[in-house]
Amino acid sequence: MSKVFVVDTKKQPLNPVHPGRARLLLTSGKAAVFRRFPFTIILKTVIEQPTVAPLRVKIDPGSRVTGLAIINDASGEVVFAAELQHRGQVIKKRLDDRRAVRHSRRNRKTRYRKPRFDNRRTPKGWLPPSLASRIANVLTWVNKFRRFCPITAISMELVKFDLQKMEHPEMAGIEYQQGILQGYEVREYLLEKWCRACTYCNVTGVPLQVEHINPRANGGTNRVSNLCLACDSCNKAKGKQDIRVFLAGKPDVLKKILAQAKAPLKEAAAMNGTRWALYEQLKATGLPIECGSGGLTKFNRTARELPKTHWLDAACVGKSTPVVLQAKGVISLLITANGHGSRQMCGTDKYGFPKRHRQRQKVSCGYQTGDIVRAVVTKGTKTGTYLGRVLIRATGSFDIATKQGRVQGISHRFCTPLHHNDGYSYQKGEAAFLPAMMNFKKLA
Repeated sequence: MSKVFVVDTKKQPLNPVHPGRARLLLTSGKAAVFRRFPFTIILKTVIEQPTVAPLRVKIDPGSRVTGLAIINDASGEVVFAAELQHRGQVIKKRLDDRRAVRHSRRNRKTRYRKPRFDNRRTPKGWLPPSLASRIANVLTWVNKFRRFCPITAISMELVKFDLQKMEHPEMAGIEYQQGILQGYEVREYLLEKWCRACTYCNVTGVPLQVEHINPRANGGTNRVSNLCLACDSCNKAKGKQDIRVFLAGKPDVLKKILAQAKAPLKEAAAMNGTRWALYEQLKATGLPIECGSGGLTKFNRTARELPKTHWLDAACVGKSTPVVLQAKGVISLLITANGHGSRQMCGTDKYGFPKRHRQRQKVSCGYQTGDIVRAVVTKGTKTGTYLGRVLIRATGSFDIATKQGRVQGISHRFCTPLHHNDGYSYQKGEAAFLPAMMNFKKLA
């Protein structure tokens, strides 16, 4: 499993330790819990001139999920692994809702300023909030890791292989688009778009072929919106048939495929818009940065016979990846970005009409909505112990969201804070299935 971060009484980062060692330090009174997520303990003594092993944080940026891994380059051990889920789509939806509310207020001719556009200036390097949040999330966690463990270098996946440009640098225009580059990158894109499964029968773990939704014989094109993945049996069964004829008996599958085929390239556009901005932000930390490509990441993971997960992709980023990667038994931390609430003072329904007024007060009795607490109720109808996130009220009677459900009417006097709201929620991931014996001779 992932190791536990350790800091001394001066909050200087030390070498991470095994969870069993951290448990002994806590039970013997030599350390105390400093952070719950990521789990960090603080020693009650000062370590003079500690000997620490340099660690490297590796990042596999994604539009929806970013893989994070902390690696010991000398031993090849995966010290910590996490998968960070972004909230770019949520931000986009909230901005659209706010725009609709303001537009409706103007149409109702209520007291509100007219829309002004000439006074807007876009600063250099500006990114939409939905993209800027992705960069901010990654930077937040890189800075956290630097506070809790001795990070000395950064590796990140920056670009993919451009084989066409490498072989024919003078080629441009349509010739460039229809060369080896298309066959390589389109296949990678289709694997992500169709979830690495057959579009028609949803089978996984078999060789997949690029299939034309509208056959070329019927006027179909090679545009990526007309391509999908199919197993050999489905590809042969479909042949030159129209997809509506082939899936006449499966209307739900047909509707899903046609809708997904028209989906825009939002994920690829988001990555293209943020990768260099993230690189510049990480460069400002002062740590040396190693940049790798998607092709190298896939090669490292395939050569080490590792399964496809976001955090294992992060562990395989760059040429610094150890020949033997000790990742067996590592359980990743699943992090979801939730934000810090809303500044909207007037709550609205789905049609944009106001329905309630929000309170300005965010803290009540020392607690904030989203804090993780343990409530030990000793009397009354709700006697018991509850662990979860708290929803505060000005009256001091809180609600606690637990795994079993929501418990209402818990007094703040019974609550003990465990983790303050930091804009993220956490879950325990599953250990990746790793082969018992891995052949590394071809990497030597």
